[in-house]
Amino acid sequence: MLRSIKSFMIMSMVATVALLGMSSSAIASSTAAHDTSPVKVVYHVSDSANAVDALRNASNHLEADPTAKITFVTHSKGIDFLIDGARDKDGNPYNISVEKLMDKGVTFDVCNVTLTRRKIDPKTLMQGTKIVPSGVAEVSRLQAKEGYVYLRP
Repeated sequence: MLRSIKSFMIMSMVATVALLGMSSSAIASSTAAHDTSPVKVVYHVSDSANAVDALRNASNHLEADPTAKITFVTHSKGIDFLIDGARDKDGNPYNISVEKLMDKGVTFDVCNVTLTRRKIDPKTLMQGTKIVPSGVAEVSRLQAKEGYVYLRP
């Protein structure tokens, strides 16, 4: 009889733990299903050799989720695709893709440290870009303070 009571108690505890686990996952699923706020994503570009892929990824991202809020943060060689007249390795201008994404609400931030260090005149940047004090500091701020998801194409 003592053995039966122990078995019953163990089975009861296992069942309770299982139910608690199911309840917490049901709550998490329920919360996620009701969260209608847009996903916020920072695309980090530190080398313009990755810009074509990054721009295509962002375009595909918005096609799958038109409500996503996307910000590109660029620094170092990653700012080069945002300079007026910049072209990819195949000679295609970047401005067409950048402008299409801007029309969909995508923002493009450029690192002032890079501009200063490389002696690039901010007037040579594509219209609509925004200069931030530091690219890496901006990536960190967006993640820590504004809940952005980090992507590095």
